[in-house]
Amino acid sequence: MSTIVSRLDITQIFCEVDDFCNQWESLWQQVPQLPSTAGERRSRSRMHLSEVMTIVIAFHGSGYKTFKEFYTLDVLTRWHEAFPNLVSYSRFVELMPWCLMLLCCFLHTRTGEITGISFIDSTPINVCHNCRAHSHKVFKGLVKWGKNSVGWHFGFKLHLIINDCGELLAFSLTPANVDDRKLVPDMTKDLIGKLFGDRGYISQKLFEELYERGLQLVTKSKKKMKNRLVKLIDKILLRKRAVIESVNDHLKNICQIEHSRHRSPFNFLVNLMAGLAAYTYLPKKPSIDIYPKDLPALPPAIF
Repeated sequence: MSTIVSRLDITQIFCEVDDFCNQWESLWQQVPQLPSTAGERRSRSRMHLSEVMTIVIAFHGSGYKTFKEFYTLDVLTRWHEAFPNLVSYSRFVELMPWCLMLLCCFLHTRTGEITGISFIDSTPINVCHNCRAHSHKVFKGLVKWGKNSVGWHFGFKLHLIINDCGELLAFSLTPANVDDRKLVPDMTKDLIGKLFGDRGYISQKLFEELYERGLQLVTKSKKKMKNRLVKLIDKILLRKRAVIESVNDHLKNICQIEHSRHRSPFNFLVNLMAGLAAYTYLPKKPSIDIYPKDLPALPPAIF
């Protein structure tokens, strides 16, 4: 059987994750803790949380279709020198929810630089096939039906904001029926410059709210709307908005943030956060280059 080559630098991931976990533990020990019950036994896994986080992130860049296949065929057979305290697959699955909080915190340290040019979009995260939605129980009460230009879907909706380099700036997860415009004010608190979105983000109230904070929302007009003057550079960047569609494609087809094999909400969130973290480590991300050297016909003043 041929070996699947990972797209990620596992050594780099482990070093950064381990440094983050050590820093967190040193800060956590300084915070007063609730007193423990007399005689209480606190069991601790022989695997460190940084090792668990590294393996979960590595899976999303490994090329394997299922985590079980990745762990049993690759990790358990080839990673013993790097991780001498490996546990069985079933035990590892039990450990995964314990790293959820640290994984979320670590992901926030992996956000990109604010360049003044941002793109926003949402993508559905289906939890099962539409035909099985009525009998789905794992996410009962957490997911809803949603509809986009493609059709109906049952599950969640992932909201993303990226910069022109394809780096993540903000993200949020909601049920599939939540309006895309509802989360924009909270997700763009630290952003400045221009934010490009599709027609689903058209809202005069939202535009004014963001404009007062120094962020201009730029969207395409609907057919029935009156024509308005748009700067040439804004028109160009609106055409480049497809870059965030490529990011969504990378997240789903390379980092595998979407599948229907989840057995608990916690493991779903761990895999989602790990998939987003794995994306930040991809050596090549979808990006655009809009500087005058590539557009010699345009005067530098418009930039």
